[in-house]
Amino acid sequence: MYKKSIQEFIKSKKLIPGGVNSPVRAFKSVGCDPIFFKKGNGSKIYDVDGNEYIDCVSSWGPLIFGHADKDTISSIKKALKLGTTYGAPTIIETKIAQQIIKMVPSIEKVRMVNSGTEATMSAIRLARGYTKKNFIIKFSGNYHGHGDSFLIKAGSGAITLGLPDSPGVTKNIAKDTLIASYNNLESVEKLLLKKRNQVAAIIVEPVAGNMGLVLPKKNFLKGLKKLSKKYNCLLIFDEVMTGFRVAKGGAQEIYNVTPDITTLGKVIGGGLPVGAYGGKKEIMNYLAPDGPVYQAGTLSGNPLAMNAGITVLKKLNNRVFEKLENISEKISNGILKNIEETNTKAIVNRIGSMMTLFFTDKNEINNYNEAVKCNVNNYAKYFKTMLDMGIYLPPSQYECCFFSLALSDSDIKKILMANKIALQKI
Repeated sequence: MYKKSIQEFIKSKKLIPGGVNSPVRAFKSVGCDPIFFKKGNGSKIYDVDGNEYIDCVSSWGPLIFGHADKDTISSIKKALKLGTTYGAPTIIETKIAQQIIKMVPSIEKVRMVNSGTEATMSAIRLARGYTKKNFIIKFSGNYHGHGDSFLIKAGSGAITLGLPDSPGVTKNIAKDTLIASYNNLESVEKLLLKKRNQVAAIIVEPVAGNMGLVLPKKNFLKGLKKLSKKYNCLLIFDEVMTGFRVAKGGAQEIYNVTPDITTLGKVIGGGLPVGAYGGKKEIMNYLAPDGPVYQAGTLSGNPLAMNAGITVLKKLNNRVFEKLENISEKISNGILKNIEETNTKAIVNRIGSMMTLFFTDKNEINNYNEAVKCNVNNYAKYFKTMLDMGIYLPPSQYECCFFSLALSDSDIKKILMANKIALQKI
C-alpha cells in the first residue's frame, strides 16, 4: 500500500537529515514511515503509490480553498509569465499590504518576509529595538518558529522530538527569554515584576496551535493587553496560523484585543512560502531604511507569492467563514458523538476550521503541562487506522487539523465513519 513511499524515504534519508525538511514530516511520533505525496486536488491529496486521501491538514493551514484552487493557480501562472523574482519593488507588494491593512485594523504598516519564523524573529528584534529593552516573555507550548529566542519550552515538533530546549541555542540567548504559563496571567505578571522595566514584549499565540489546539480562557488575552500597558511593553500576537484562518481579521477580531505587532503567514501566500509582520506606524517606522532596526530579504515580497496571496485574501468574505464553520462544526460534532458512543477517553478542541482531537481523560486542555499528559500512543494508533482508511491527519497529537472549503458532505461522512472505526479499534 505504501511501497513507493517507503522506498522514497530510504533514498531521502541518505541525502536529507532525517529524510525530511521539517521534523514533524518524519512521522516519528506516530510510529510509522512518512507518506510521500505527488499531487493534490480540491479536498484530496494523492501519494506516490496512487493512494487517495481526504486532506484534513491543508498544508498546515494555507489552503482554505483546497488544493490547486483555480483562481490561485491562474494568478500564479499570470505572474510566472513575467518572471519569478526581481529583488526590487513591485506594485503587487503595495496591493497586498493594502489588503492586509484593510482586513486587520491593528496593522497600519506591514513588512513582507518569507516565512512565519522570519516574521516572529523580526518582530521581536523590532520590539527590542523600539523599546530599548532586552527581555521577551513567551509561553510554554507556544511555538513561534525555530528562531533561537523561541526554542525554549517550545511546542509543535519540538514537543514531539522531546527537545524543547534545542542544542545550539546559547545560554546568553536563552536567558533573555522568559517563560510563562499559557492561560495564567499571574505567571506573566510575576515575570514582569521580576524584570521590571526590562521586558520588551510579550509574544503569544492568541489561539495556541502547536501543543494541539488550546483556546485562550475568558479575559486571558485582554489581561495580557492590560499587563503590557501597565508594565510598558509591547504585545505581539503570533497569528501565523490563525490570521485569515479563524476570521477575516484573525483571532484578534474574535477576541476583540488589539496587539501592538502581529505576525502572519500561511494564508497570505496562498500556498507559497511567505510571512509578514505589521503593527502601529510608529513602531514599524523603526525598521530600516527609515529606522535603525535592520531586517532584509532578497525574496521578500516575491511576485508569485504576492499574487497567490492577494487572490486568496480577496476571496475571503463572511460567506466563506460561514461555510468553513458549517463544515468544521459537522466534523467536530460527529466526532464528539463517536467519542460518546465508543466510550473513548478523548475531547475535541476547536475554533473555526482549526481542531484537535486530544486523547485524554481530562475534560479540558488549557496549557502545555496538560497537553503533554495526553495519550500519544492512542493518537498514533488512531492516526495509522485513519491513514489506512484514506483520511490524512496531522502526524502528531500536538498539531491541528485545518479544514478546507473543498470538503464535501460525502467527505465529511467518510471522515466520521472512519473516525468511529478508528476509535473502536483503540
